[in-house]
Amino acid sequence: MSPSKHLVVVGGGMVAQRLVEALRDRDTAGTWRITVLAEEPRRPYDRVALTSYFSGRDAEDLALGDPGLWHDPLVTLVRDERVASVDRAARTVTTARGRVEAYDHLVLATGSSAWVPPIEGADLPGVFVYRTVDDVAALRGYVEELSQHRTVRGAVIGGGLLGLEAAGALQALGAQATVLQVGTHLMSTQIDLGGGEALRRLINQLGVGVRLNAATARIRPHRRGGVGRLDLADGGRLDADVVVIAAGVRPRDELARDGGLEIGPRGGVVVDDSCLTSDADISAVGEVACIQGACIGLVAPGYAMAEVTVDRLLGGRAEFPGADTATKLKLAGVDVASFGDAFGTTPGALEIVWADPVAGVYKKLVMSDDARTLLGGVLVGDASAYASLRPMLGRELPGDPAAFLLPEGTGGPPDLELPDDAGVCSCNNVSAGAVRGAVTEHRCTDLGAVKACTKAGTSCGSCLPLVKKLVTTELQKQGIAVSTALCEHFALSRAQLYDAVRVSGVRSFTEVVQRFGTRPDARGCDICKPAIGSILATTAPAHVLDGERAALQDTNDHVMANLQKDGSYSVVPRIPGGEVTPEGLIAIGAVAQDFGLYTKITGGQRIDMFGARIDQLPLIWQRLVDAGFESGHAYGKSLRTVKSCVGSTWCRFGVQDSVALAVLLELRYRGLRSPHKIKLGVSGCARECAEARGKDVGVIATDKGWNVYVGGNGGFTPRHAQLLAEDLDTETLIRTIDRFLLYYVRTADRLQRTAPWIGDVEGGLDGVRAVVMEDSLGIAADLDQQMAQHVLDYEDEWKATLEDPEKLRRFSSFVNAPEVADPSLAYVPERGQARPATADERAAALRGEPVLVAGTTLEVRS
Repeated sequence: MSPSKHLVVVGGGMVAQRLVEALRDRDTAGTWRITVLAEEPRRPYDRVALTSYFSGRDAEDLALGDPGLWHDPLVTLVRDERVASVDRAARTVTTARGRVEAYDHLVLATGSSAWVPPIEGADLPGVFVYRTVDDVAALRGYVEELSQHRTVRGAVIGGGLLGLEAAGALQALGAQATVLQVGTHLMSTQIDLGGGEALRRLINQLGVGVRLNAATARIRPHRRGGVGRLDLADGGRLDADVVVIAAGVRPRDELARDGGLEIGPRGGVVVDDSCLTSDADISAVGEVACIQGACIGLVAPGYAMAEVTVDRLLGGRAEFPGADTATKLKLAGVDVASFGDAFGTTPGALEIVWADPVAGVYKKLVMSDDARTLLGGVLVGDASAYASLRPMLGRELPGDPAAFLLPEGTGGPPDLELPDDAGVCSCNNVSAGAVRGAVTEHRCTDLGAVKACTKAGTSCGSCLPLVKKLVTTELQKQGIAVSTALCEHFALSRAQLYDAVRVSGVRSFTEVVQRFGTRPDARGCDICKPAIGSILATTAPAHVLDGERAALQDTNDHVMANLQKDGSYSVVPRIPGGEVTPEGLIAIGAVAQDFGLYTKITGGQRIDMFGARIDQLPLIWQRLVDAGFESGHAYGKSLRTVKSCVGSTWCRFGVQDSVALAVLLELRYRGLRSPHKIKLGVSGCARECAEARGKDVGVIATDKGWNVYVGGNGGFTPRHAQLLAEDLDTETLIRTIDRFLLYYVRTADRLQRTAPWIGDVEGGLDGVRAVVMEDSLGIAADLDQQMAQHVLDYEDEWKATLEDPEKLRRFSSFVNAPEVADPSLAYVPERGQARPATADERAAALRGEPVLVAGTTLEVRS
């Protein structure tokens, strides 16, 4: 039966994608045929994740949903097609290219556009907005071109959510960044003054400048062309080579205006709670819709409008439930969340605040006048409670609300048993009851199955920790064992397998599989092979490329260098504690110059060199080893760096020699393989210039010795480290860190950072302290001996490789054409008669090494 109705959707963004997806899921009778007219030349993508475009993801990586949706015979996606007019009487839309589409119902999902304030010079080359993939691609190209000639100075006009993400994008491109905020504090729409000040400190620590109460009067050109500087309204100025305007958005309501639809007082198409406009045949959803008196620039309310519209199209009576304005900053290294009545505007509202300026943490809960019902909150520096608190909006919190703000290790908040109707995933409108129902009614037994069944966690992902907790709890209630198996080849968890390997003394992957695997003939997978390689590295140390172990490694470990997005590799020599001689600097500079490498000082006080071909790696490392350097293990799940301030040697505030301790720790733990990368920091006083409390292990000097903090990290879920012990002498400090690291190495899950691992240890931080400081498990002596053996067994992987011709064979551009080193060569499908691989080619291909083939197809069979 052919569809009886035609739905035309104008706009191809996130909300349009959700609407089409929901309609096809629910329109089982095939009543509606759908045409989507998208202005951009690509299918709908995740605009929220635009910043990740600067971290190696391309536009296709950002695409939303199942691509099969756009191959549905009832769905037509027309890209690069701007709609120019709507004829309400004829019920047609006409595109700028003359395409005419008749509709039975029309949905306007045109979103919003970046607002550019009337600033003189805003049209200069080098001024960008930050809204679409094309915008960020243009920005990236411009900055990369300038950076070939000089350090690029960037300015961002606007200190809101988008402005801070734009500043992070500039940093990711290697440019300097300064944010200009007109108001008194950053993210003023979402967080209060106290939270804004804490956020400013965190942003400054990332190396981004912030200027408050800074209105831009004009943008002046440079004499060479492009941007030169910004003049501020208060008479100040800021030199800049590139400007990003992120001052807000405006709804794209021009089609509605021209078509005579009702427009809100501040723009946007006025719609009722069913998302209908003043024309019953036209709906509006997302940022273009003025609903309940406002346009809402967040994706979750847009998704809710899409679901309401679909329900109405299918004869339902759904209404818009109200806007969930909770937001979370998606900028690596900064944790910020805001939800509910964050400003405490509810009459009689009480505010409970916890602030730790040194740690950069500010937390506030807004409660009802009886201090029972949660009305809102602001979390800066530590937003770990966001996922569990946001669903409790409008509900009573059990116990003392202040317990939800205090740091871990102080008793902690009571467990929250979320009601079934509590929202868990606002992006996809999934309740706690729906998640539980996926387990009890639909027989989902793992997180992946629950995500597929409910769509919870499939958008921004911030709710996944809570969803996982609900799934695990429900499985346990049902009496279903929650599997901790490493993978299909091992029924044991990583921690169980580590103990089994350590006690048995097996030394190879084959032995591990035969002894502990589910199938003795299994070849392993991408999960268990690197995990076992890491386990063997500490239970039976050997070179990472020795024999069978070479096949266990990830891409980076396989060649002992970090693979970059252009196919080249980076080289990072170890510089313990950041301490380096002038001769060492000259040697590194000469290598970079001779091989044409891009150089960058890293956040871990090392020098990173980018752009090396695989065949150049041994030549580069030979020169570095000759100059006294060794591998910095930037490629491995192991110790990366020990960051240090200058301490008492130079600083007038330093109370201990932080440099000497940092060097000692880095040389002690270098090469220590672990479930995930680990970083340490040593600060010579409480001013914390080494940012030790953002590290897996942080050490801060006191007048009496050293305080040690554990479980901090940056990345996508930044955590501040927690105090493990105070005023330790150096010997006790080292023994404590030894035991902490090895306890983590032995018991953590695969790819688990120290922060979540501490949470999983029975007793949390107190449980870890009992093992490390009090020897509650009776394993302290064993841990001490294992670390001592690690120190004795250490050898530089690159020095050993340079002395082994067999290992060096891996670093030819092509194993059967070692003289070919043309970087312009690319892998392409070849036509022609197949020929069998030679013995050398076959062995190399099965090891994963590149094989050059010209004019024929190479047959490699296992």
